[in-house]
This record gives sequence, structure tokens and C-alpha cells, in this order.
Amino acid sequence: MFKPGDLPDILPIFPLSGALLLPRARLPLHVFEPRYIAMLDDALKTPHRLIGMVQPCPTPQGDAGLQTIGCAGRVTQFSETEDGRYMITLTGVSRFRVLREVEGFTPYRRAEPGWAGFEHDLGAGECDAHFERARFLELLGRYFQAKQLSTDWDSMKEAEDELLINSLSMLCPFAPEDKQALLEAPTLETRRETLVTLIEFALRGGGEEGTLQ
Repeated sequence: MFKPGDLPDILPIFPLSGALLLPRARLPLHVFEPRYIAMLDDALKTPHRLIGMVQPCPTPQGDAGLQTIGCAGRVTQFSETEDGRYMITLTGVSRFRVLREVEGFTPYRRAEPGWAGFEHDLGAGECDAHFERARFLELLGRYFQAKQLSTDWDSMKEAEDELLINSLSMLCPFAPEDKQALLEAPTLETRRETLVTLIEFALRGGGEEGTLQ
């Protein structure tokens, strides 16, 4: 369990479009580019082993900018293949604001993170007091059928609110800007409402009407 004083002043940044990491959730990644292998090697040498996941956001000038909010994850599992690639798992610790990029001699990008405003990310898991699971799963079933997706529905029914909502936010095939909206949702209830809106929009786009209040 991290405390605010444990969080670093500089984070290595892994800009990956469409990848979403949320606090207390797990994100598997395949690391193969040399600069990100170097980033992982350096992160593993630190006591916190944190990497900042931030979605790229091109600037009007066409530069490779970054979204203003990302999520730091701790490397909790990793294995190396025979040809030098890594299979890793990041466990989400806390969201942060990208205050500025830090110049240096590393082949990967680094940033100064602002942790203020996300202190509750370091606490216990959230609950959603207004979550109507049966209605949500009915809507989700129609979405999965429309997208030809499969899942373990028994696990869905038994999963804790946060695990269910955050896992779906990370795994569903939404556009990068929609993933960013899910990341920036201030509470679990707001994230669930955003998730429902995105699912309903996808169903309407497919010619199927569906609403969940």
C-alpha cells in the first residue's frame, strides 16, 4: 500500500493509445521496443517500480503530446522471453496530472507528476451505492452480443462493484478519447454512468435502442 510520501517526483512515461489503467486494476503489457525495455529495466531498479501510463494526444502542431491525466502502475509481475522481450503486469496505484515533461538522456519520456487531487486512489476500493447490477448485466449482454464478445458471466455476477466496472472500462473496445473519459471520472459511480452511456451509444449506433437509467 502506497502513501502520498512514497510517490516519486519523476515518472517514466509509457504513452500507449487506447490502453487504460485504473487504480487497483491490473494491466498486462507486452514490452518489446528497445526504449521501453530500457524504461522497464530502470523502473525495476527503483524501490517503487512505478511506470506512468498516459495516452498520447497530438497537438495542433502535430507534435506527440500527452493527455493531461494518466495513471501510475507498479510492476507486479514480469517475465523475459528468450529474445529479450518482456511480459509484464502493472497494478494501478494512483492517477496523476502531467505537470511537465522532463528533459534528459533516457531514450524514453519522463514527466513530473502532480498527485494532488487523487489521494483517494491510494485508499481502499470504492463502492457504487446506486449500482443496479441485474439491469447493468442485461445491457452488457446485449452489447457483448452485438460486438461478438464472450465472457465468464458467473464471475461478472459475483465480482465486486469496482472490479467489475473498472475491468469493463479497461477491456471494452472503446475509442481512446472514451477511455480517457473513463480514466478521468472522479468516482466509481461516475465511471459506471460513463460506461453505461458509452455502451448505450454503441448499441444505438448498431441500430438497437437501449437505455439504462
